[in-house]
Amino acid sequence: MKFLRVFVLAIICNISFNIHAQQNHLQSKAQMNAQKLGTTLYLIENFYVDTANMDKVTEDAIIAALKELDPHSAYISKKDVEKANEPLVGSFEGIGVTYQLIRDTITVISPTAGGPSEKVGIMAGDQIIKIAGENAFGKKIDNDFVQKRLRGKKGTKVTVSVKRGDDPELLDFEIVRDKIPLNSINAAYMLDKHVGYIKLDRFAQESTQEFKEAFAKLQAQGMESLIFDLRGNTGGYLNTAIELVDQFIEEDKLIVFTEGIHSPRQEWGSTKEGLYTTGKLVVLIDEGSASASEILSGAVQDHDRGIVMGRRSFGKGLVQRPFNLPDGAQIRLTTSRYHTPSGRCIQRPYEGGVEEYAKEMTKRLEHGEYFHADSIHFPDSLKFKTDGGRTVYGGGGIMPDIFIPVDTAYNSKLYTNLVRKGALNRFTTDYGLKHREEIKAQYGDFERFNKEFTVGKDLVDGLKKAAEEAKVEWNDEQFVHSEEFLLLQVKALIARNVWETQQYYQVMASADPGIQKALEVLENEKQYKKILKGK
Repeated sequence: MKFLRVFVLAIICNISFNIHAQQNHLQSKAQMNAQKLGTTLYLIENFYVDTANMDKVTEDAIIAALKELDPHSAYISKKDVEKANEPLVGSFEGIGVTYQLIRDTITVISPTAGGPSEKVGIMAGDQIIKIAGENAFGKKIDNDFVQKRLRGKKGTKVTVSVKRGDDPELLDFEIVRDKIPLNSINAAYMLDKHVGYIKLDRFAQESTQEFKEAFAKLQAQGMESLIFDLRGNTGGYLNTAIELVDQFIEEDKLIVFTEGIHSPRQEWGSTKEGLYTTGKLVVLIDEGSASASEILSGAVQDHDRGIVMGRRSFGKGLVQRPFNLPDGAQIRLTTSRYHTPSGRCIQRPYEGGVEEYAKEMTKRLEHGEYFHADSIHFPDSLKFKTDGGRTVYGGGGIMPDIFIPVDTAYNSKLYTNLVRKGALNRFTTDYGLKHREEIKAQYGDFERFNKEFTVGKDLVDGLKKAAEEAKVEWNDEQFVHSEEFLLLQVKALIARNVWETQQYYQVMASADPGIQKALEVLENEKQYKKILKGK
């Protein structure tokens, strides 16, 4: 017995020694690699034949190292850290205008309601000619130029000189900068008497509160079913994704879990806080829906809570954790992977390297995946089951329950060139600003405009002229091919410039295959239930 105790103690001591030896080996190796890199930089700085920009050499070395790991680990320089976080933080500090650069001139589309510019009298259509006495027009003007001069700390002042209409005299305004909200919900409105629609652009800091407010507004208007649009939504904060899933899922359900070699499994579950846990739900996704969008659509699908429609999502399931560097720069390092409640890994493979990974969307197009659901094949090893027993697949991205192909109605060279060369946007912006008051006086509100406004020959002729100015060749055959969609785009863009972004989506809804299919399924109770049961 004494021998056995000694033997067991010896084994424990040996295991302990091996663990410590392994830890010491890893620490020693890490120290050696750090010294190796530091020595290399020292040698370059002190012995290289020419003067080297050591800041750039160091940054390039970090970027190259991260590139070897995975497609989403990234280095962000000190000057770009704040800019990178801004869309997710949900606000910035500035003068509060939506603008466009039209013919090298800053043109105000609309001042932010209640913002600093509106308070001093800046109006839609104003052209900002000078900022703090400096000329602000011409070929040197780009978005970076504008933002550097109009944004600034809350409470600071900036003077802008604007040209209004045909008045030859410039109007000077002193504006006190303030905090300007960045809304993450692009649209929230009723498609009909019973179906509400919410489009989320990104999972930002304030998105959950924005969603609750939008939901309450639609519920007050009689909403019984909801279409939640995540198409083109590239993601954002994990916490926001979890909070939004929580609005749809009943209590005590797994929402998502993460794990990595240095990050033990961590799970997040639903609470009793959900606003909408029983009503009919459709989530729209496409190849641009990534990360947080895939967490939400994956959880909804795995728990058979609603129907996911569209095309296979992007497939970004790597979790990045920010690490601050001594100079204020930041490394966003992948530390774990997202998994849906059924266990599916969201991340698509990247073993072929960053360049091959970047070509994935082009390959999907070449394989016909955007047009035919049967062009996508999953091995049985990637098969998983939802709560109700439906089969779903892992291997990268979320495959929708109902496939909706890319709409080719607008697929003409004429339409593409009108968009690519800015002719469509410039024409509709000019028209909207010039006729804003006239349109509002004639139609009163957007609802009447949407019902009665038609794009007639005068507008088509104006678009032709804009195409000519932009050196876009007008082709009548191509125009006929995309005419219905193109003219609806003209109407929607004018509505956006006269009212708000939401009105653009309301006009386009009638030609949106995803929305129309969702409405069809939501209106058919039998079909809706059949899809969720996988029969």
